Amino acid sequence: VCDEHKEFKDVKLFYRFRKDDGTFPLDNEVKVFMRGQRLYEKLMSSENTLLQAREEEGVKYERTFVASEFIDWLIQEGEATTRSEAEQLGRRLLEHGIIQHVSNKHHFMDSNLLYQCRMNFRRRRRLMELLTEKSRLMPESHDSPFCLRKQNHDNRKHTSFLSVSPTKEIKIVSAVRRSSMSSCGSSGYFSSSPTLSSSPPVLCNPKSVLKRPVTADELLMPGAPYVRKTFTIVGDAVGWGFVVRGSKPCHIQAVDPSGPAAAAGMKVCQFVVSVNGLNVLHVDYRTVSNLILTGPRTIVMEVMEEMEA
Repeated sequence: VCDEHKEFKDVKLFYRFRKDDGTFPLDNEVKVFMRGQRLYEKLMSSENTLLQAREEEGVKYERTFVASEFIDWLIQEGEATTRSEAEQLGRRLLEHGIIQHVSNKHHFMDSNLLYQCRMNFRRRRRLMELLTEKSRLMPESHDSPFCLRKQNHDNRKHTSFLSVSPTKEIKIVSAVRRSSMSSCGSSGYFSSSPTLSSSPPVLCNPKSVLKRPVTADELLMPGAPYVRKTFTIVGDAVGWGFVVRGSKPCHIQAVDPSGPAAAAGMKVCQFVVSVNGLNVLHVDYRTVSNLILTGPRTIVMEVMEEMEA
């Protein structure tokens, strides 16, 4: 409750949430995020029938809403005074990854199109994850080409990246997320082990998930089929839960389905535009990774995602 203690410690000191005492810095991204959370709670708490399971093109989507009905509700609740203002609010919510078109084909507009919330603001298991992280091993998803959580320290058992440089010696780079409780080294996001030994782990130079190369100029071209989205990702005990690869621009190569990035709406194949306000369209993934590692635990990432035809 005072500013003398800059770090959280396991001692008998009082702490409070900065949002409650008015000292939390509210930039535009945080304001949209918090407003989205408030709207989500109002939608879930009210007895209206706005959120329903609906079908589109033979696919059933849970908790969807019709854009025009959502706009009516925003005006009725006093969240907007005109339909145009409500539509702009919906567009901001989509651009920040809070809502999305059910098949990701359209931006938000005053129409009969179906949208749904991407982020579950009522997810309540983060604190328990922090408390049980030391004693609980989380099984890996075999559907993913990457090991996004470090299970043990035996090079013969865990899946690793192979970072190959044509002129430098080969090193193993484990795809683990940053953790203050991890003994995987000080680098955090990617942990480099000693040089390749005689007992090889599973080695792979993972193939890009992109269907084709995309340039930064192509992303910025007027009328390009890409939509901008902004994610506010709060790292948990083991980091953020995604992997970047590529260069000019970088792209999301893998996302841990149980991590904070996935909860925020991040997906593979998205192109990284900025990290905490810094434009990174023209740098490589090593620079982006370093920005994330040396920055705050809460990161704001702007990405561009291809709109489905």
